[in-house]
Amino acid sequence: MSVMLSALPNGLRVVTHEMPHLETVSLGVWVGIGARSEAPDQHGISHLLEHMAFKGTARRSGRDIVEEIESVGGDLNAATSIETTAYYARVLKADVPLAVDIIADILRDPKFDAAELAREQDVVLQEIAAAEDSPDDVVYDVAQEIAFPKQAAGRSILGTRQSVRAVTPGDLADYMQAHYRAGSMVLAAAGAIDHAHLVKLAEAAFGDMETTAHCDAVPVSYVGGFRHEPRQFEQSHIIVSVPGPSYRDDTMYTAQLFSSMLGGGMSSRLFQEAREARGLCYAIYSYCWGMSDTGLFGIHAASGPDQMVELAGVIVAELEKFAREPASDIELSRAKAQLKSGLLISLESSGSRAEQIARQTLAFGAPREVDELVSKIDAVDKEAVRKFTHELILSVSPSVAAVGPLKERDRLEALVRRSFMQPATAAE
Repeated sequence: MSVMLSALPNGLRVVTHEMPHLETVSLGVWVGIGARSEAPDQHGISHLLEHMAFKGTARRSGRDIVEEIESVGGDLNAATSIETTAYYARVLKADVPLAVDIIADILRDPKFDAAELAREQDVVLQEIAAAEDSPDDVVYDVAQEIAFPKQAAGRSILGTRQSVRAVTPGDLADYMQAHYRAGSMVLAAAGAIDHAHLVKLAEAAFGDMETTAHCDAVPVSYVGGFRHEPRQFEQSHIIVSVPGPSYRDDTMYTAQLFSSMLGGGMSSRLFQEAREARGLCYAIYSYCWGMSDTGLFGIHAASGPDQMVELAGVIVAELEKFAREPASDIELSRAKAQLKSGLLISLESSGSRAEQIARQTLAFGAPREVDELVSKIDAVDKEAVRKFTHELILSVSPSVAAVGPLKERDRLEALVRRSFMQPATAAE
């Protein structure tokens, strides 16, 4: 596998995966800065900055930016998460210099025009409104806030109407100047890419950028609790979550395999029991989401308000079964096959691969070898899964977020709380 990594003198890293069978390249700059880096009075600024980067530079108007990239058949986009912000494009291999030039331009010389900012604030407010109309989005935001209250990691990435409106052009410039440094940035590319050529382009575009990387994120503190928001939705949504491993912790592989067996697909225990056997819901699944120093393990389901207590009972019962007895050999083998398949399938997409090697470089200093990842998956045994489950439900009070109409609220809360933190049901 032709993965190569170089570092410029100022600390910016360039990582590539050449895929000779392709005629296109997916590339971008991933910055190790996201919503978690925001002070309380900066809520939503990372996401708004991502939007404003496309609204014009000293050399290009916002329209020039999109017309130049689309004139060569390419596309340009960006995304903000808790710990990273990405600016990326996909172009034909001959147009890599143009893509690098445009991305460097929007990151190094944005104008932050006041009129453009006012319009884009309106756009973000529409994005916030759309999220508030989506029960999936609302329940995840509530779950995050319960887990990490009054902390950046527990706030919505989008911000609030008030916080977004309060941002000024000067605020954006100051935030970018403080955080967007070469030492916290990775230029990643996958596809029909020549590594040495991309390094030269990076040197020209970013070589004189300030070196200092951003400071480490403030540690988060898990709290947990129960919260119900009686929104006017047709269904009730629930998320039950507890602290999970960091993506830097090898326990993450155990967590992912457990998640796959519990609620990772149509063959998972939750899907088979809650949907197939009882018809309680359309969709139910579990997830393991990691940050650099912690994470969350959660289960998300939706059902009618009359069925939610029974559905919560299924969730609790399946967790307890895993804690009492090991998974079967067939279950674990199937979960490993699914996880390895997902990993290998991602290698076939230049966009997924560019993002993967960028995030791995930010997290570990270099991309991880696929064989290494596969070996870590294979090393997980049934006892590791059982021990993980046991520790999971005995760790701390869970975060329970419920959104929409809900009957027997108190009974639901008592059921989940009583079932966690119960050594007798998960005895070793």
